[in-house]
Amino acid sequence: MSRRASPFSPRVMLGLVLFGALSFLTLLWMIGSGMDEPSAGATGAHANGKGLDGYSALNQYLGKRGFDVSTVQSRAALKRPGVLILTPMHQADPEELNAVVNGHRNAGPTIVILPKWFSVPLPRKVTQPGKVKEGFVELVEAQAPDWKGFYDDISLKGGALETGPRPGGWEGAGLSGLMPAPKKIFSGEGEYLVPLVMGEGTSQVLAGYISDGGDYPGLRALSDYEEDLDDNDAAYDWPVIFVFDADLFNNYGLSRPENAALAERLIQASLDGEPKTVMFDLTLNGYGRSQGLLSLAFTPPYLAATLCLILAAAAALWRAFQRFGPPVLTGRSIAFGKRALVANSAGLIQRARRLHLLGPPYADAARDRLIKALALPARLSHQQAEAAIDRALAARAPESTPFSQLAAQMRAARKPTDLLRTARRLHALERTLTR
Repeated sequence: MSRRASPFSPRVMLGLVLFGALSFLTLLWMIGSGMDEPSAGATGAHANGKGLDGYSALNQYLGKRGFDVSTVQSRAALKRPGVLILTPMHQADPEELNAVVNGHRNAGPTIVILPKWFSVPLPRKVTQPGKVKEGFVELVEAQAPDWKGFYDDISLKGGALETGPRPGGWEGAGLSGLMPAPKKIFSGEGEYLVPLVMGEGTSQVLAGYISDGGDYPGLRALSDYEEDLDDNDAAYDWPVIFVFDADLFNNYGLSRPENAALAERLIQASLDGEPKTVMFDLTLNGYGRSQGLLSLAFTPPYLAATLCLILAAAAALWRAFQRFGPPVLTGRSIAFGKRALVANSAGLIQRARRLHLLGPPYADAARDRLIKALALPARLSHQQAEAAIDRALAARAPESTPFSQLAAQMRAARKPTDLLRTARRLHALERTLTR
């Protein structure tokens, strides 16, 4: 059986199919991993922010000091062990803040750096390239957030830090330094607030942790706080630290080495000997990514099932590619030759349900063949020709049924069995007369 030659080789076709499949799977993975969603840029008060109000300096500093630093954009990842640093915006939802803080307190310490500055990006001047870099901002106004329902027992105060021996000075954790904007300082106070960083020579608390009955020896050593821990019924395992003035740890403040040392010392004390893991949250800055069904398919434990489905699809593709080759040439609808022509005509008559009309033509055709075989005169009528055929048959086979009788039965037959039986008898009669 012949085959038509394919215009493409099997290898080329297989390569095209595999390339298309891999491209589609890559697109699904990119959508599931959130690559189509916006990422945190260089502007803003978050871990990637490079302006004065950002925290990229703290992010990079901790990484170079041996900490395992990462940014988090999904709520599920906020429950991983380690220090969680929150840098929420002024318009953050208090209920959302409570959910994030309480959801992490059994996994590790939480540091909440309160927002301070409103800023605007600086335009990048064409005439002075390089002086204004991406993410640079201008600080417009300092304002404390209003988060009713989030640690309402702590009150915020704003003012200047110009009293004491050094205007703008701070002290805590065995270190001291100067605030970059001493005339605009925010501090906190509360019954259960334990000071960690104070205004130098003042009672202003710039950073502190919440005394909730938990045992936090590292922070307690930094604060020299005497706490009765005989009745330790804390609901959580790790502390919550508040940084009330963001200039302690933002890029504006970390231009001073003592501020960087303070941040490292507070984080080390909060970990209390645990692995040096730090996570910067970006969900509260508007860069959260929801985990859909597609992203779940590529994360354990669902990743195993996804790989099995991919392998099964590859096996089915390979099997289908091996099974089908070039198309086989089909034959003619109507084959050449008399036998094929008769078979096609018979099939057409049978489908048309006109078998009962075959009797008379068949009998006439048999009579005409016998007239030629017996060399009878052509001028004879049909009745005369059939009588002559009967006489010739009686001379050769007196016991046979006369031709005229069989022809009459053939013309009267209607059922397929009657037609076939009579046709066979007529055929036998012809053979008797023509041998």
